[in-house]
Amino acid sequence: MSEQPSPDQVSFGYQEVSPEEKTRRVGAVFSSVAKKYDVMNDAMSAGLHRVWKDRFVRRVKPRPGEAILDMAGGTGDIAFRMARHGAQVTVSDINQDMLDVGMERAARRGIEGLGWSCQNAEELTFADRSFDAYTIAFGIRNVTRIDAALAEAFRVLRFGGRFFCLEFSTTQWPGFKEAYDAYSHHLVPRLGQMIAGDAESYRYLIESIRRFPPMPRFEQMIREAGFTRTKVEPILGGLVAIHSGWKA
Repeated sequence: MSEQPSPDQVSFGYQEVSPEEKTRRVGAVFSSVAKKYDVMNDAMSAGLHRVWKDRFVRRVKPRPGEAILDMAGGTGDIAFRMARHGAQVTVSDINQDMLDVGMERAARRGIEGLGWSCQNAEELTFADRSFDAYTIAFGIRNVTRIDAALAEAFRVLRFGGRFFCLEFSTTQWPGFKEAYDAYSHHLVPRLGQMIAGDAESYRYLIESIRRFPPMPRFEQMIREAGFTRTKVEPILGGLVAIHSGWKA
């Protein structure tokens, strides 16, 4: 694994690149995998991502009429779940190809009332204090400047608003960690090639998990953005974690 990026570089998997290059490359990754993204999620997690997302939405507790921004919401998995509770959900993603897939899925399922907006998490165009909740699932590790995205999340939330993030981390369970490392590094790219015709994009997605800050450090970043009552809920020993915070 490479060393930490220099101040004027960021990590793209195990490589160090300029911020602009990372943004471009991440965009290319998701444009490539958009149409097979949900099928690959099922294949990679043996369907567990559905359980994690259900648990995540239960923690968010979406309520009828409240405004929720689902950032990096692409194909709509989280938004569809929250819309069932009557929340007014705006699905945002930096990648229009992912949003197009989400809109097609919503139309097929007859899900109406969702807003769709192509947005950069680091520079949202929404006004201050526009939302009651901000959610981001399996997306923040792909943001070029995570601190900027957290600051924007804080800005667009109303006072009393809540932040929830579902993201991969590093499991602390002995034995399972080693088994998962072997599976993810060797088998996931092969699945990516078989199902999506793209091994390299899935190699990056696995590497991006390894470069993401550990749970205590990411919780600290959430606090540094201004959030209070921060909490981390590890799943499978930390393989996945639900992070949360409130705007006081």
